[in-house]
Amino acid sequence: MPNAHSHAFQRGLRGIGERRAPAAAGDDDFWSWRQEMYRLAGSLDPQSMHDAAAASFGEMVRAGYGAVGEFHYVHHQPDGSAYEDPGEMAVAVAEAAVAIALPIVLLPAAYHRAGWDGGDLAPDGAQRRFSDPDVETFLDRVELLREWAAARPLVEVGVAAHSVRAVPASWLERIAARAEEQGMVRHVHACEQRREVEECRAEHGCSPIELLERSGFLGPRTTVVHGIHVDDQDVRRLASTSTIVASCPTTEGNLGDGQFPALAYRDAGVRMAIGSDSQVRIDPFEEVRELETGARREGETRSGLLAAAGDLWAELVSNGATSLGLGEQTMPRIELDLTHPALDGVPPEDLPLAIATCATAEIVARRTPAD
Repeated sequence: MPNAHSHAFQRGLRGIGERRAPAAAGDDDFWSWRQEMYRLAGSLDPQSMHDAAAASFGEMVRAGYGAVGEFHYVHHQPDGSAYEDPGEMAVAVAEAAVAIALPIVLLPAAYHRAGWDGGDLAPDGAQRRFSDPDVETFLDRVELLREWAAARPLVEVGVAAHSVRAVPASWLERIAARAEEQGMVRHVHACEQRREVEECRAEHGCSPIELLERSGFLGPRTTVVHGIHVDDQDVRRLASTSTIVASCPTTEGNLGDGQFPALAYRDAGVRMAIGSDSQVRIDPFEEVRELETGARREGETRSGLLAAAGDLWAELVSNGATSLGLGEQTMPRIELDLTHPALDGVPPEDLPLAIATCATAEIVARRTPAD
């Protein structure tokens, strides 16, 4: 299973991210959680970034993930100035994956502002570590990372825009154009929170998905991460452009993001992939099960994604590989322990159904390199 969306360093928020400050009692949501994430991001240096990535990626390998898309945005020193090697933090992450033979697609993410309120809001605090003064500075760093990765078979480089909050529309257009020129996959957070949608409508007069379409960002090599708060027109735009949507069910549930509209995507033919995102859990089997059971709850039916796909795991593998621009043959394989209590006694013809509904990472018996 490819992990289509990861922030490796956020593993350090386990437990800490659940703390409730008294002042936050009436304002306890994604936006308050984000403050704790900023504190963690502000504390990192290249070594601690590498160590955090090594811990996350090691857990991914043991759990059955075969590749990871690392959506990376902690680029600079704490004061916002560039490292001597502008890609030092990204390289620290990638080297942690290479050390355990986990294929990685680095997705350096563009960030420019703290949001919009009649004008661009200047980045503050840890956001300075994420931000670039102009899009060309960002794209130059992406090119340096591509040159570095060219000699490393396990490393690929795509590109990302952090969100429509974090970059202006002109950046979306330029990033999409460069991705097309270079044949890179491109990712973006969108429609995770209602407030994000409202702010986009205030600035641009449209939803984030429509803005991404206008800017040329959507397409068959594009992945929209989360895609929760969408309307029927948004779903049609995603379907008509063959854009993939990456759901991260354990993180989205942990943050109270909202109900992922899996059945609407299924009915429209929108491709879906999964990711571990904040690393609150690292278990692809749990992500698949949460995706399926969430769809059933949404429709109050047992005819969720599994009923349409037959082999939901295989479909998500295929979509995840496409999301990261990888061939399935480039990823390691896993062997399953069919004597594990989760699978013991399951008829062979029903194993794809059980893997999507009953399994956990404990059924992974062995990992073998790709052919």
